Amino acid sequence: MTKVEAIVRPNRFEAVKEALAELGVEGMTVSEARGHGRQKGHTETYRGREYEVGLIPKIRLEMVVKDDRVEAIVDTIIKHAATGKIGDGKIFLYKAEDAIRIRNQERGEIAL
Repeated sequence: MTKVEAIVRPNRFEAVKEALAELGVEGMTVSEARGHGRQKGHTETYRGREYEVGLIPKIRLEMVVKDDRVEAIVDTIIKHAATGKIGDGKIFLYKAEDAIRIRNQERGEIAL
């Protein structure tokens, strides 16, 4: 099993979510996040004054999936999240040792 964690732009989240649902991804955790990468934020203008935005809003998606589905899921996220501009986000992959469904104590891939 692999944990897939993706950080994407908020305006690309719905497209990514719908594409993952079409792919058969049944469960994910979604949270709002703020951060910056190499660009270290950006400058915006509001009512004629410039100000620095250091932490940019993002959406974090987390899901644990069977190993044989990882590449299809990663490809789908990239296809629907990419704009070709700096700040598109990142995908992190982690090995998941086990999963346990609390309700009935099922373990392993069946618990996904």
